Amino acid sequence: MKVYETDPLRDPRWDAFVARQPRASVFHTTGWLEALRRTYGYEPVVFTTSSPAEELRNALVFCHVKSWLTGHRLVSLPFSDHCESLCESAEELKFLTHYLQTALELQEWKYLELRPIQARYGHAGDVPGFFPAATYFLHTLDLRPDLEHVFRGLDKDSVQRRIQRAARAGIEERCGTSEDLLEKFYRLFVITRRRHGLPPSPYSWFRNLVHSLGKALEIRMALKDEHPIAAILTLRFRDIVYFKYGCSDTRFNRFGATPWLLWRAIAAAKSAGAVEFDLGRTEEDNPGLLAFKNHWVPQAKRLVYWVFPDPSRSFGSVHGWKLKMMMHVISCIPDSLLPITGNLLYRHVG
Repeated sequence: MKVYETDPLRDPRWDAFVARQPRASVFHTTGWLEALRRTYGYEPVVFTTSSPAEELRNALVFCHVKSWLTGHRLVSLPFSDHCESLCESAEELKFLTHYLQTALELQEWKYLELRPIQARYGHAGDVPGFFPAATYFLHTLDLRPDLEHVFRGLDKDSVQRRIQRAARAGIEERCGTSEDLLEKFYRLFVITRRRHGLPPSPYSWFRNLVHSLGKALEIRMALKDEHPIAAILTLRFRDIVYFKYGCSDTRFNRFGATPWLLWRAIAAAKSAGAVEFDLGRTEEDNPGLLAFKNHWVPQAKRLVYWVFPDPSRSFGSVHGWKLKMMMHVISCIPDSLLPITGNLLYRHVG
C-alpha cells in the first residue's frame, strides 16, 4: 500500500466520503475545517491509501498547527471534542499511523495528536507507540426513546425542576445566526470565560463557524425582560446534534435559563429526527461542569487523547510552564483586553 496526502477543502471526494462514513462527525465536515483555516490559519490534510483516481476508502484527517511558541505538529483536530479515524479496518489504521510515525522527524513535526472516541492506542491497543496525553468525559444523550421518557431520565432536582422554573418565569427564547444574536452571544461568552479564568475564543471563530456551517449551526438565547441571560450554540450533522458552547450571566442563575435552553434544543433535535444529543467533552478537573452534565447523562464515556511520541512534547495536553504563565497573565488583565488575548493565544494551543 501507498499513502497519499490530499486537501479535504479542495478534494471533491471528501464531502461524499464523510457523508457515507458511519463514524464521521460534524468535526470532519468541510464547514468545520474551513472555519479552522479561516480563523487560525490551520491547513487541513488527509492521509489515505486511496489514490487520487480512486474513490476514498479510508482517511485520517489532521490540521497542521505551526507555532513559534508551541511547535509544529499534526492535530486531529484542533478545538474539536473528538475526531474518529475513518478507516474500515485495524490494518488500514495501523498502516496510516505507522507511516505518520515514521514521517514525524523527517517532517520536523513535534508530535502527532489523535482524539478518537472508540479506537485504542498505546502499547496495549490497536496502534502501538502512542501515549495518553489527556482524559476527558464525553456525555451523549440517547434521543431514540419518546420525549417524555427522555425527560423523566433527567435529574429531578437539578434539571427537571429548573426547566419548569424557567418556563414559569416568562423567559423569552430567540434562535438563529443573525449578527445581532451572535454579538449578544459573544458578550455573554466573554463574561463566562472570564469567570472561568480563560480567554475567549476570537469573535472571528464564531463568525466563521456561522459562515461555514450555515444551517448546521444554531444559537439559542434566553432573555428576561429583553436582557440576554444565557445562550448556547449547537451544531448538527446527520442525526446528531452537538452542544458546543454555553454561556450565561450568573446574576440570573435562579431562573434556570441554561437547562431550559438545552431542553428546548433537545426537544427540537428530537422533533427533527435526531437520535443523539452530544453534550461534548468535560475535563476531569472541572467538577462543576462534570456534575452539571452528569445530571443529564449519568453514565459518561471516557475520552482519551493520544500523542506520539510522548506527552511531554505536547504543549496543549500537559501543564507546561508556558501555559501556566499565560493563564496567570490572563487572570490579571482587564475585561476589555480579553478578546485580544484570545486572538493572540488560541492559534498556538490548538
